[in-house]
Amino acid sequence: MLYGISDGLLLAAGLGADPWDVFSQGLSRSFGLGIGTWTIIVGAAVLLLWIPLRQRPGLGTLANVIVIGLIVNEFLSLVPTVHGMAMRVVGMAVAVLLNGVATATYIGAHYGPGPRDGLMTGWAARGHSLRVGRTTIEATALLAGWLLGGTVGVGTVVYALSIGPLVHWLLPRLSRGGKGRRSEQELGEVAP
Repeated sequence: MLYGISDGLLLAAGLGADPWDVFSQGLSRSFGLGIGTWTIIVGAAVLLLWIPLRQRPGLGTLANVIVIGLIVNEFLSLVPTVHGMAMRVVGMAVAVLLNGVATATYIGAHYGPGPRDGLMTGWAARGHSLRVGRTTIEATALLAGWLLGGTVGVGTVVYALSIGPLVHWLLPRLSRGGKGRRSEQELGEVAP
Protein backbone atom coordinates (compact mmCIF):
# COMPACT_ATOMS: atom_id res chain seq x y z
CA MET A 1 0.00 0.00 0.00
CA LEU A 2 2.81 2.39 0.89
CA TYR A 3 4.41 1.82 -2.50
CA GLY A 4 1.12 2.74 -4.23
CA ILE A 5 0.76 5.85 -2.08
CA SER A 6 4.34 6.92 -2.87
CA ASP A 7 3.77 6.34 -6.59
CA GLY A 8 0.54 8.35 -6.47
CA LEU A 9 2.24 11.21 -4.62
CA LEU A 10 5.10 11.30 -7.10
CA LEU A 11 2.61 11.44 -9.97
CA ALA A 12 0.52 14.13 -8.21
CA ALA A 13 3.63 16.28 -7.72
CA GLY A 14 3.90 16.43 -11.52
CA LEU A 15 7.67 16.78 -11.67
CA GLY A 16 8.33 13.44 -13.35
CA ALA A 17 7.83 9.88 -12.18
CA ASP A 18 9.87 6.72 -11.84
CA PRO A 19 10.49 4.90 -15.14
CA TRP A 20 7.68 2.35 -14.77
CA ASP A 21 5.16 5.03 -13.82
CA VAL A 22 6.28 7.11 -16.81
CA PHE A 23 5.49 4.00 -18.89
CA SER A 24 2.07 3.49 -17.24
CA GLN A 25 1.31 7.20 -17.56
CA GLY A 26 2.24 7.11 -21.26
CA LEU A 27 0.01 4.08 -21.81
CA SER A 28 -2.82 5.83 -19.97
CA ARG A 29 -2.48 8.97 -22.06
CA SER A 30 -2.22 7.01 -25.32
CA PHE A 31 -4.84 4.30 -24.81
CA GLY A 32 -7.06 5.37 -21.91
CA LEU A 33 -7.60 3.55 -18.60
CA GLY A 34 -6.10 4.77 -15.33
CA ILE A 35 -2.39 4.81 -14.58
CA GLY A 36 -2.92 2.27 -11.81
CA THR A 37 -4.83 0.00 -14.17
CA TRP A 38 -1.89 0.08 -16.57
CA THR A 39 0.42 -0.63 -13.62
CA ILE A 40 -1.55 -3.84 -12.99
CA ILE A 41 -1.59 -4.83 -16.67
CA VAL A 42 2.14 -4.17 -17.11
CA GLY A 43 2.96 -5.99 -13.86
CA ALA A 44 1.04 -9.05 -15.06
CA ALA A 45 2.77 -8.90 -18.45
CA VAL A 46 6.21 -8.66 -16.79
CA LEU A 47 5.37 -11.81 -14.82
CA LEU A 48 5.17 -13.65 -18.16
CA LEU A 49 8.83 -12.73 -18.70
CA TRP A 50 9.63 -14.67 -15.52
CA ILE A 51 8.79 -17.97 -17.22
CA PRO A 52 12.05 -18.37 -19.20
CA LEU A 53 13.99 -17.08 -16.16
CA ARG A 54 12.35 -19.75 -13.96
CA GLN A 55 11.37 -17.22 -11.33
CA ARG A 56 8.56 -18.17 -8.97
CA PRO A 57 6.10 -15.57 -7.72
CA GLY A 58 5.24 -15.37 -4.06
CA LEU A 59 2.31 -13.87 -2.20
CA GLY A 60 4.15 -10.53 -2.17
CA THR A 61 4.62 -10.72 -5.94
CA LEU A 62 0.91 -11.14 -6.57
CA ALA A 63 0.00 -8.46 -4.04
CA ASN A 64 2.49 -6.13 -5.73
CA VAL A 65 0.82 -6.61 -9.12
CA ILE A 66 -2.68 -5.89 -7.85
CA VAL A 67 -2.45 -3.66 -4.78
CA ILE A 68 -0.05 -1.01 -6.11
CA GLY A 69 -2.20 -0.28 -9.16
CA LEU A 70 -5.41 -0.13 -7.12
CA ILE A 71 -3.84 2.25 -4.60
CA VAL A 72 -2.41 4.49 -7.36
CA ASN A 73 -5.84 4.79 -8.98
CA GLU A 74 -7.52 5.50 -5.63
CA PHE A 75 -4.84 8.00 -4.56
CA LEU A 76 -5.03 9.93 -7.83
CA SER A 77 -8.84 10.03 -7.66
CA LEU A 78 -8.85 11.38 -4.08
CA VAL A 79 -5.81 13.65 -3.92
CA PRO A 80 -5.70 16.69 -6.18
CA THR A 81 -2.66 17.55 -8.23
CA VAL A 82 -0.13 19.37 -6.08
CA HIS A 83 0.19 23.09 -6.91
CA GLY A 84 2.94 25.56 -6.12
CA MET A 85 6.55 24.67 -6.81
CA ALA A 86 7.54 24.39 -3.15
CA MET A 87 4.75 21.91 -2.42
CA ARG A 88 5.51 19.96 -5.58
CA VAL A 89 9.18 19.63 -4.58
CA VAL A 90 8.20 18.56 -1.04
CA GLY A 91 5.70 16.06 -2.47
CA MET A 92 8.35 14.65 -4.80
CA ALA A 93 10.94 14.32 -2.03
CA VAL A 94 8.48 12.67 0.36
CA ALA A 95 7.32 10.33 -2.42
CA VAL A 96 10.87 9.18 -3.21
CA LEU A 97 11.66 8.61 0.47
CA LEU A 98 8.41 6.67 1.03
CA ASN A 99 9.10 4.64 -2.10
CA GLY A 100 12.50 3.66 -0.71
CA VAL A 101 10.92 2.60 2.58
CA ALA A 102 8.19 0.67 0.75
CA THR A 103 10.69 -1.07 -1.54
CA ALA A 104 12.99 -2.12 1.32
CA THR A 105 10.00 -3.29 3.37
CA TYR A 106 8.41 -5.49 0.72
CA ILE A 107 11.71 -6.97 -0.47
CA GLY A 108 12.87 -7.43 3.12
CA ALA A 109 9.68 -9.31 4.02
CA HIS A 110 10.80 -12.15 1.69
CA TYR A 111 7.31 -12.92 0.37
CA GLY A 112 8.44 -12.64 -3.22
CA PRO A 113 9.84 -9.74 -5.22
CA GLY A 114 7.67 -7.47 -7.32
CA PRO A 115 7.43 -8.32 -11.02
CA ARG A 116 10.10 -5.84 -12.05
CA ASP A 117 12.45 -6.83 -9.22
CA GLY A 118 11.99 -10.51 -10.05
CA LEU A 119 12.84 -9.80 -13.65
CA MET A 120 16.05 -8.14 -12.47
CA THR A 121 17.01 -10.88 -10.00
CA GLY A 122 16.15 -13.59 -12.54
CA TRP A 123 18.45 -11.89 -15.02
CA ALA A 124 21.21 -11.74 -12.40
CA ALA A 125 20.71 -15.39 -11.42
CA ARG A 126 21.58 -16.34 -15.01
CA GLY A 127 25.04 -14.80 -14.61
CA HIS A 128 24.28 -11.35 -16.00
CA SER A 129 25.19 -8.11 -14.28
CA LEU A 130 22.47 -6.95 -11.89
CA ARG A 131 23.41 -3.34 -12.53
CA VAL A 132 23.33 -3.68 -16.33
CA GLY A 133 20.11 -5.68 -16.25
CA ARG A 134 18.25 -3.25 -14.01
CA THR A 135 19.55 -0.22 -15.91
CA THR A 136 18.51 -1.74 -19.24
CA ILE A 137 15.05 -2.67 -17.95
CA GLU A 138 14.45 0.76 -16.37
CA ALA A 139 15.81 2.67 -19.39
CA THR A 140 13.57 0.69 -21.76
CA ALA A 141 10.46 1.38 -19.66
CA LEU A 142 11.40 5.07 -19.38
CA LEU A 143 12.03 5.54 -23.10
CA ALA A 144 8.82 3.73 -24.08
CA GLY A 145 6.83 5.77 -21.55
CA TRP A 146 8.32 9.05 -22.71
CA LEU A 147 7.58 8.19 -26.35
CA LEU A 148 3.97 7.46 -25.32
CA GLY A 149 3.64 10.85 -23.59
CA GLY A 150 4.60 10.07 -19.99
CA THR A 151 6.09 12.86 -17.86
CA VAL A 152 9.86 12.81 -17.52
CA GLY A 153 11.32 15.52 -15.34
CA VAL A 154 13.42 16.37 -12.33
CA GLY A 155 11.42 13.85 -10.27
CA THR A 156 12.54 11.12 -12.65
CA VAL A 157 16.18 12.11 -12.17
CA VAL A 158 15.85 12.43 -8.38
CA TYR A 159 14.16 9.02 -8.24
CA ALA A 160 16.80 7.40 -10.45
CA LEU A 161 19.69 8.80 -8.40
CA SER A 162 18.12 8.26 -4.97
CA ILE A 163 16.23 4.97 -5.00
CA GLY A 164 19.28 2.70 -5.18
CA PRO A 165 21.16 4.29 -2.28
CA LEU A 166 17.94 4.55 -0.22
CA VAL A 167 17.06 0.89 -0.68
CA HIS A 168 20.69 -0.13 -0.14
CA TRP A 169 20.70 1.65 3.24
CA LEU A 170 17.15 0.72 4.31
CA LEU A 171 16.98 -2.92 3.21
CA PRO A 172 19.21 -4.43 5.90
CA ARG A 173 17.40 -2.36 8.52
CA LEU A 174 13.90 -3.35 7.38
CA SER A 175 14.62 -6.94 6.36
CA ARG A 176 12.57 -9.58 8.17
CA GLY A 177 14.35 -11.80 10.62
CA GLY A 178 17.72 -10.21 10.84
CA LYS A 179 19.63 -7.19 11.93
CA GLY A 180 22.62 -5.77 10.21
CA ARG A 181 23.90 -6.61 6.77
CA ARG A 182 22.80 -9.59 4.72
CA SER A 183 24.22 -10.84 1.47
CA GLU A 184 22.98 -9.34 -1.80
CA GLN A 185 21.74 -12.78 -2.81
CA GLU A 186 19.57 -13.05 0.32
CA LEU A 187 18.31 -9.49 0.04
CA GLY A 188 17.55 -9.75 -3.66
CA GLU A 189 16.10 -13.24 -3.31
CA VAL A 190 18.09 -14.37 -6.33
CA ALA A 191 17.02 -17.84 -7.39
CA PRO A 192 19.77 -20.48 -7.14
